Amino acid sequence: MLNWAKRFSIFSFLDNQGYKLPHSSIECLLACGHSQSISASAGNALEQLRKFYNQHNDWIFGHLGYDLKNEIEDLHSLHADGVQFPDLFFYVPEIVLKLSERELSIGIQQGSAEEYWEQINAASSSIGANRVSASIKSRFNRQEYIDTVKQLQLHILRGDCYEINFCQEFYQEQVSVDPLALYYSLSNTSPNPFSAFYRLHQQYLLCASPERFLKKTGSTIFSQPIKGTIQRDHSSKEIDELNKDLLRNSSKEIAENVMVVDLVRNDLSRVCKEGTVEVEELLGLYSFPQVHQLISTIRGEVLEDIHPVEIIRACFPMGSMTGAPKRRVMELIERYERSRRGLFSGAVGYFSPGGNFDFNVVIRSIFYNAASSYLSFQVGSGITFYSDPEKEYEECLLKAQAIKKVLTG
Repeated sequence: MLNWAKRFSIFSFLDNQGYKLPHSSIECLLACGHSQSISASAGNALEQLRKFYNQHNDWIFGHLGYDLKNEIEDLHSLHADGVQFPDLFFYVPEIVLKLSERELSIGIQQGSAEEYWEQINAASSSIGANRVSASIKSRFNRQEYIDTVKQLQLHILRGDCYEINFCQEFYQEQVSVDPLALYYSLSNTSPNPFSAFYRLHQQYLLCASPERFLKKTGSTIFSQPIKGTIQRDHSSKEIDELNKDLLRNSSKEIAENVMVVDLVRNDLSRVCKEGTVEVEELLGLYSFPQVHQLISTIRGEVLEDIHPVEIIRACFPMGSMTGAPKRRVMELIERYERSRRGLFSGAVGYFSPGGNFDFNVVIRSIFYNAASSYLSFQVGSGITFYSDPEKEYEECLLKAQAIKKVLTG
């Protein structure tokens, strides 16, 4: 399917990698081509999306960049962005493929489904190999990162914020890669339930996200923030179980998770009926190939006649990637980080006919601009007053481990 899809300048491939997590939906979606689209910068981008949505009662795929925060709050972004995804892009696809274990359904605007079926079957089933040299640079060295975390802890001590998600970028310039080969390798190394391979002309997202931002099914919305991470140990089942217990009983990780749950509850309460916002699962422990993580699920019943785009506006950007309180920590993020987040810590997903939607959190991802030959990925961690700056740096390296393995072999 993906070798066939490469002929399109725009496509979205969304795959749950076979995970059966709470509220899992379609196993695999591929949306190719575009009959109508909208590209917008922060300012009135969400209002443009609202109008675009109203015009098309159809499948709509695309992304929400982190810097949409600048129109939701009175904020700005001045750092460089080497990848240059637009702040917002959505499109009505020409072809939608839904794949499950037992069947492939093909939805088309015109042409013959049988013809596309034959083309897909005729496409190559081989995936090339692709490696990047080890000269991956970072915007921070170890000491700079540790010193910055200490500065952030002074802000927490002064009462500016309670917790802040602080990220750093790793990048390489003048590099040529095969995005599909890298995505295939990333998925094999770190299969996760909100994976995505997304092309927008010369920009590519290769995503191995474990986290859902927001889903709407009927009148119910769900958010599933992740806070709390510990490394897997596949060499010893006993140590791996011990790590799970350490995570389950970590006061720091629990505090971070509960904090973001409170933030999400507040976000959902803006668009939900009074008394309906509830924590369905608190501190659920889930295991992935590289890490164990704590995931909570919050749900609510949306107000009648509220527009799907307004639901997203009320909750974006996701609290797990900012901290609390949102506005103040986003100001500090801009002050202390050294590159623009762009699509990182944004969301990729879709609206389906009838008003439902599902979006991930763009983390654990490789970004590539084929026109400028710029490759990038970002990682971060939640900083609290009780954080150990050196351990936070080590957590960032842990999260980057799968991506570096994919890039360098």
